[in-house]
Amino acid sequence: MGFFYNVPGIEGWAIAFAVLVALMALNEFGRTTMWGGLLLFLILPIGLTIYVWPTTAAPGNEYGTGNWFNWVKTYSALAGALGFMAIRYIPSLQKNKWALAFPAFILALNIFEACLRDFQVYTFAAWDGEVIDNLWLMSGSWNIMNGIAGLLNIITICGWAGIMISKDKSKDMIWPDMIWAWIIAYDLWNFAYTYNCITDHSFYAGVVLLLSCTIPAFFIKKGAWLQHRAATLALWIMFVMSVPQFVDVIAPVPATRDPNAFFAASFVALVANVALFVYQFYKIRKHKLNPLKDEIFSDTKPYKLVVEENR
Repeated sequence: MGFFYNVPGIEGWAIAFAVLVALMALNEFGRTTMWGGLLLFLILPIGLTIYVWPTTAAPGNEYGTGNWFNWVKTYSALAGALGFMAIRYIPSLQKNKWALAFPAFILALNIFEACLRDFQVYTFAAWDGEVIDNLWLMSGSWNIMNGIAGLLNIITICGWAGIMISKDKSKDMIWPDMIWAWIIAYDLWNFAYTYNCITDHSFYAGVVLLLSCTIPAFFIKKGAWLQHRAATLALWIMFVMSVPQFVDVIAPVPATRDPNAFFAASFVALVANVALFVYQFYKIRKHKLNPLKDEIFSDTKPYKLVVEENR
């Protein structure tokens, strides 16, 4: 028995690895070809919306995919993926300050939605854990801690004015100021959010899904983390909305439901985001920067490397 999960042996790890590879491969398919992106994030979801999701994600279904949050998250993730494609492939948008603000806006909106859900779970007062809307949840101080961590993560989004399009064939949306420190703080917060709010689904929606966008951001296409995140999130949610029994029946990885695990995940997320906020505030004060206009990390090695690789 692990601290966070009871992974069912080698078979469970093999399935998780297969999901990870599939998400990364589909992300690459959508990233490297415009028609691939349109197929995955426009044509496919239109068909699913009409013919599949009204049944598999109907309100009150036994797998918990019919709640408001799943539907909102699905379309906000798709809006992000399609919006980023528009910026990548429509030259006039690449110099439009309002268009460049869209990635920051949709990212902040997605984080804020999750913060609201964390706070909502706290109001359920399920202190000993209970099934609510067909999902097992446990309310606690961790919901408040992680909600605050998420709000700090929103505040520390910076440097969107410096978003650029890579000069290679894939035309990726590159955000140089989104360096590793922010990505790790986000990952820790998002893992804690999934553990708090979709506990028994969080192994896939938290651990595997976060790896599927963080690995490409560090090793395949640096600087394009948000593009990777929007694509893999949209892909995963579409899959779960279509095959909701996957995480509960086909390949379940149950959480330990240990209050200490909830507390640890949210505490680490809060500490990481406080540290990021303090570091960012220090750089703003030291260099007299405007966080709404200026790039904060332009003097760092990761920033310079991303710009050099994509200019």
